[in-house]
Amino acid sequence: MEITIIDRIILLLTGVVALYLVYSFYNEYNTDKTEKRYNLWYIAAFAVLFIAGLLTALFGFNVLAFAFIKIVATIIPFGIVLGLVREYYPKYYRYYLVFLIIGFILISLATTGILQTRTVYPVFHAIAGLTIFFLPFLATRAKLAPAKFIWVGVGGALIGIGGLALASLGFGQPLLGIFTSELVFTILAPILLLMSISFAMGFDKGLKINKIRFI
Repeated sequence: MEITIIDRIILLLTGVVALYLVYSFYNEYNTDKTEKRYNLWYIAAFAVLFIAGLLTALFGFNVLAFAFIKIVATIIPFGIVLGLVREYYPKYYRYYLVFLIIGFILISLATTGILQTRTVYPVFHAIAGLTIFFLPFLATRAKLAPAKFIWVGVGGALIGIGGLALASLGFGQPLLGIFTSELVFTILAPILLLMSISFAMGFDKGLKINKIRFI
C-alpha cells in the first residue's frame, strides 16, 4: 500500500515527539547517571521510534518488510518495559531482562527464517504491551507515580495494538479476522503518533530541556 502525504506528516510528527522524549530522558539522566540509569532503556526505545518513523516517512511502508527493521523495532516495547520495571519494580528487573533477551533472540531467528514460527513476535510483543499497560496503573495505585502516569498505560495499549497489527502482515491472513493489510497501513501512522503523545504525557515529570553536554 502506498504511503500518503498525511501518513508522512503524521510519522514525522511522531518522530518529533520521540526525539523530544529522547532529549528529555537524556537531560534527566545527566543529572544523576547512577540513579537514573533506567533512562538509558527509555532513550534506546524512543531513539528507535524516531528512526523508524523517519525512515517510514521517507521511504514508505515497504521498509517495514525488511527483517532488520522488524528486529530493531522490537527494542521499542522491550526498552520501555525494561525501563519501567527497573524504575518502579527493580526486584523483577533481572527476570524481565533475561526473558526479553530470550524473546529478542527468538524474534531475530524467526524474522530471518532460521526459526520456522510466526507466533514468537506477537506473543512477546503482547506480553510487553500488557506490561506497559498494567504497570502504570499499579505504580499510581501504590503512590509510586503521579496520576498522569496512567497515560503511559494508554501508550502501552496502543503499542500492543500496533505490534499485533504489524505481526498480522506476516500471517498471510487477517489476524483476529480484522487486521487486513489495508487496515493495518491505514491505522499504523495514527497509532504511532497517539502512542508517542501518550508516552510524552505520562512520562512528563516537569523535565527541563537543558543544553546537552556530551563531555
